[in-house]
Amino acid sequence: MKQSLKYIFLSLGLISLGVASYFGYTVWQVLNIGTAYQAKQFCSGVFVSGRTPESIFNQDVLAEINGLSSLERSIVKSIQVKIDRPQQSVTASMFGWIQHQAIFRDGLGCTLVIATTPAELRSLVKPVSLVRQKTDELWLQEPTEKKPPEINQKQIKVALDRVFQPQQHTRAVVIVYQGHIIAERYAPGFSAQMPLPGWSMTKSVFNALVGILVKQGKLSLADKNLMPQWNNKSDRRSEITLDAMLRMSSGLKFNEAESNPLGNLIQMLFGQANAADYAANQPLEAEPGTKWQYSSGTTNIISRVIRNAIGNDADYLTFPRRALFDPLGMKSAVIELDTSGTFVGSSFMYATARDWARFGLLYLQNGIWEGQRILSEGWVEYSRTLTKLAPKKNYGSHFWLMNVATASGQNQILTAQGFQDQYIAIIPSHQLVIVHLGKNETSTREQFVPQILAAFTN
Repeated sequence: MKQSLKYIFLSLGLISLGVASYFGYTVWQVLNIGTAYQAKQFCSGVFVSGRTPESIFNQDVLAEINGLSSLERSIVKSIQVKIDRPQQSVTASMFGWIQHQAIFRDGLGCTLVIATTPAELRSLVKPVSLVRQKTDELWLQEPTEKKPPEINQKQIKVALDRVFQPQQHTRAVVIVYQGHIIAERYAPGFSAQMPLPGWSMTKSVFNALVGILVKQGKLSLADKNLMPQWNNKSDRRSEITLDAMLRMSSGLKFNEAESNPLGNLIQMLFGQANAADYAANQPLEAEPGTKWQYSSGTTNIISRVIRNAIGNDADYLTFPRRALFDPLGMKSAVIELDTSGTFVGSSFMYATARDWARFGLLYLQNGIWEGQRILSEGWVEYSRTLTKLAPKKNYGSHFWLMNVATASGQNQILTAQGFQDQYIAIIPSHQLVIVHLGKNETSTREQFVPQILAAFTN
């Protein structure tokens, strides 16, 4: 009996030690990710968006901790943030114990300093020339008295009033009809000149970058052996095609949970120096092309594939601007890098609401801008073609699909969507582009887009 009790107490001791270790590891991860997240968000908010630290803390940090446990909220509130404007850097720490730093580079936004030093990180790449947008002369605002008669302006106003209710946390809306802005509104503290994060709308921008390289013959949808670590016949990941990646059907295992500090998504974005390698090193959980799973890791692998296809890092860093942003007049647009120098294509792009609208307009115009073909022939149709493996039948190629019924019939809508209710709705049937940027816990898209469509009498 004594011997049995000895084993029981030993087992209980080991279990208690394991629980304590797991609890300690979880707390450390929350602290580690929390300081990295705040360093990155304050850096981008201050140096890219031009916001005040007070607005970021009050409108972003406090809003984001509502869903956390009381312990996690206490931890996040205890993180101290130091902004060094001369050095263009932000450091977040917990009583000096766990510390992370993010640095700003002009035209490249902010990057977390992971497994290197700020000086080494700054020496890796040169800043990219970025001409800040002061006016929007490329847009033709219609005078109020000449608004198109087929639009019910009262209904537009009602829809805007609803989406800008305080509990919605909407920050910007731009509505473009036939190439003209017909409605636009910003929350207090935000403006038409302020670049705002698109989060996963960035994925749709990488759809465009791939489409440009396909047009140039540097990439093909049938390409395989996409990453060096897969280039082995015995590795089934070598069979993953670029098409499967764009359609979220790679078969790679990836935990996309946005609130789990131990999950792949959060670890990749805020805990890894090389996001693409981290994602590429995940094992297969299904044969390539046989299972749909939304994965931010997929897009970061694509970003690395683009880098490899271009070959020269200097050309890679300027490629989005040369090939896409400059032709469209998206002068505010910035895609941020990870420590390894690869664009974080899954999540880290900033642009004004008007520039996000320009991007949507490119797809409304079938990949053509002012008579110039930007995307390869048929690319927009490819992007809107349903991925049959998607369980809800609502995904194309790095774009989401939705259908809205109106009095004039069904409307197929191509959408770029991002965390916290960022979206661009591209509606060919009404020659419309709707941009919504916010900090919402629940989506407004299913209500706001139909309300805008209902304001059209044609």
